[in-house]
Order: sequence, then structure tokens, then C-alpha cells
Amino acid sequence: MTAAIQLADTLTQGPATLARRATRSARLYRSSLARALEIVDVFAILFMVAVVLRLWTADRLLAASLAISLPMLFGAMALWWTLRESNLYRYGPSPAPLTHGLRALGAVVLAVPLAGAVGGLTAYVAGRPTLEGLVEAGSLAALAGLVCVVTHMVGAFIVRLLGQAGVFSLNVVIVGATDTARTLIEEEAGRSDLRILGIFDDRAERAGPDIGGVPVLGKLDDLMAWDQLPGIDRVIVTIQASARSRVKQVVDKLRAMPNKVVLTLDMRGFESDGTTIGQIGSMPVAYVSGTPADARRAFWKRVQDVGIGALALVLLSPVMVLVAIAIKLDSPGPVFFRQPRHGFNNQAFHCWKFRSMRTDMSDFKAERQVTRDDPRVTRVGRFIRKTSLDELPQLFNVLAGDMSLVGPRPHAIGMKTGNVASDQLVADYAHRHRIKPGMTGWAAIHGSRGPVDTPEQVEDRVRYDVDYIDNASFWLDVWIMLVTVPALLGDRQAVR
Repeated sequence: MTAAIQLADTLTQGPATLARRATRSARLYRSSLARALEIVDVFAILFMVAVVLRLWTADRLLAASLAISLPMLFGAMALWWTLRESNLYRYGPSPAPLTHGLRALGAVVLAVPLAGAVGGLTAYVAGRPTLEGLVEAGSLAALAGLVCVVTHMVGAFIVRLLGQAGVFSLNVVIVGATDTARTLIEEEAGRSDLRILGIFDDRAERAGPDIGGVPVLGKLDDLMAWDQLPGIDRVIVTIQASARSRVKQVVDKLRAMPNKVVLTLDMRGFESDGTTIGQIGSMPVAYVSGTPADARRAFWKRVQDVGIGALALVLLSPVMVLVAIAIKLDSPGPVFFRQPRHGFNNQAFHCWKFRSMRTDMSDFKAERQVTRDDPRVTRVGRFIRKTSLDELPQLFNVLAGDMSLVGPRPHAIGMKTGNVASDQLVADYAHRHRIKPGMTGWAAIHGSRGPVDTPEQVEDRVRYDVDYIDNASFWLDVWIMLVTVPALLGDRQAVR
């Protein structure tokens, strides 16, 4: 049976299974719910502070002095810190609500004397009796802690239910029709951690049509061209460690994909730069491409995008209205131009721009990149491209979650450099898609923006993008955003 027929068989499984397997563009992780629980705890603790202060001040909450408020506030901080340091904001695959609640209760027992000590010390500094501050902060920590015990039990119960329903399951494929692959499939048969969608192996003809009920879909080239690849969370390589040359060959080939690639290998005797140890299901693995996601970094980057993006949209809306009017007066056609582009994990999305070309000459696939004095570009189009005002509608993409404020610039699907597809010129090109594309980025502020006319220019842009991905941080994003406008307006050479 050919790989195409086997793939068709896989996709004709039950509608409920297919609906869950098809794509997971809106992924939900246990760590995301744990982060939400921490926020709930903070609000619950603050609410209890307000309640206790109102009781202590005879319904004059807003008139409470700092001498009374500070011991309780510092006691509340001591409670939150104890809960956090007790590792309560991390869930396993199937958390037991009672066990999680008892762990939270133990943390509260530790927090009460700590909060009392902090409150007593604060009261002493504020000129109040130490014992009063100790009692107030300790009582507050006990009451708020009991509320947190309940929230933790409820949170664990919800995570357990969602986990059993397969909400957190990872879509994975296996590379290597080996005994290790069979072991992984058998161990995961009664679990909900992984959805193993298929197996790929250059020696697929030796494996038979399936292993443990999981279909063998083809060779590595079939995997690289598989239309379901954007919905795959992990590519698991299950090749024996002794086959070092084969492992190296497979890993080198798979590194070109934006998907996370992991090895179920005994790493003794195998050296690979940039590996990170993790776990998939019940097996230890080594990440060789796309290290485990930093949920905290992703959360705050999203907060950064929504907060700054919304503010920028409000402040720049008058400019956007003027640009829209100018486009309408300059040439017939729509104000906006929507172009399919590659996004996170190679998934396609429609990128918004102000239209800068004549409507009958629009190039949705960027098969012919813009040149200096390009006749396709309108008079207004030349100005808004030169000043990058044509990119402002991408703020809608940022708020929608398709893009970030900072990241690799999204390239058009099918974009060509010369007569060759740009993504075929550099082996690491797909690494650009390991994070969301951005309105600006490390490459842009270093002069790599606009058309890429030569393989060397493609290589330079990819190098800058990979450097950013490897070193991304909040402060680096802030720096890039601050220098973007001066870098763009000071560049008279780049064709845009």
C-alpha cells in the first residue's frame, strides 16, 4: 500500500477523532492552566486582604492606614511566595485533587508562621505593637490559604478531567520503525498523553503496513511534504543509538523542519550541539531541534503583544485613516491587501497590509519581488513602503494572535529569489517558523528587510532570525521596538 493510500485511510477515521487530530492551532497546555491558577490565587488573596481589612477597620476599608494595611499585605505576599515555592503551580499528566489539596494545605501551614513573622516585623517598623501585626498577618494568611486550598483542588480536578479527555495530548509522528517505536506505542496505548498519527522510515518496506495499529505512512521525504505537518507537535526519532551515522543523517535532515524534533536515544557516545533533555510520554528524550517551550516566556510575550499592540493601534489610528484615504484617492481598488504567508510552525495565515500596488498587478505569491522604481507600485505605495506605513494593519494580526510585535518577518508562501523558491536556498530556513512572525525583528533593524534577491541575502536574513530565536527576551524585544523607527527611516538603500 502506498503512503498516499495509507494516509487517506488514516484521515478516514471517525469524525470525532479526525476533528481533534486535524489541526491544533489553538493549543492548550497544563502549564497555561497552572499560570491561570496562580493569577486566581493572587486575586483570591487580595480579596481576602480587603475582607479582613474591612472587618479590622469597622467598614472603613478605604480609610485604613498604612500601619494597618502593610502587615497584612506583606503577610499576603509571604503566603503567595510559599505557595509558589512549594511547586504548586505545576501539574502532572493526571493530578489527584485530594493529593494536590493536601500539598496546598501543607504549604499554608508553613506560610502562616512566616506571614505572622513578616507582619509582626512590619508592624514594629510602623510603630505598632508587634503582636498585633503578627496576629493580623497570620490570620489573613490562614483564611486566604484555606481559599487557595479549595482553588487548587478544583484546579487539579479540572486539569484531570481535561487530561482524560485528551485536551492536552500532543500530536506526534515517529521516525524509525524500530522496537523502541513499538514500545512507545504499546506504553501509550492506555494513556492520553500522545496521539501517535503515523510512522515514517526510509526503510518503510521492511516494517509492514503498521506497528501496533499505527500506520507506516512513508519515508522521510513523505514526512517533509506531509500536509498535516503544521499540526504536529513533536517528531519523535526512535533509532538505536548504535546506528550513529544513520541518527546523524536523520537528525540533520529533520532539523530543517520548524517542528520540535526529539530523540528517544541512549545519549551515551552521541554528541549533538544544542540538545536538551526532556520527556515524551513515559520515555526520556533529547530535544535536538526546538527545545521545550517556555510557557512563562510565551505568556508574557502574548501580554506584551496585546498590551502594546492595542495601545499602538489607538495612537496610530489617525495615521492609518489618512493612509487609507490617500490610497483611495490615488488608485482604484481596495485599501487593504491580504496575502497568505507562513506563520508559526509553518501554518499559513493572511497577513494584512495597506495596498501599495495597482490592483491588476498584485502578486500574492511574491514570485517577482519588488525592485527600485517598480511600475507595479503606486505613487502613494512608494511612500508608504519607504516609510513602512504599509505594515501598520499587521497590528490586527498581532491582536488576533497570528503575529507578534517582534519576530522574524513573515514571507509570502511561494516567495522566490530569482527563479528558486527562497525556502530551498538555506537549510535552516524553516527555523524561522519556530516562533510567531513579527512586525519588526532583529534582521529588520540590521538592514535585512524588503526583497531578498540573492541566496546570500536569504542566508543573512535566516542567520539574524535564528540568532533572535535563540536569544529572545523581553528586554531584547523592547530594544528592537525602540530602534525600529530610526533604523527604518535612516535606511535609504533598502528597496521596499
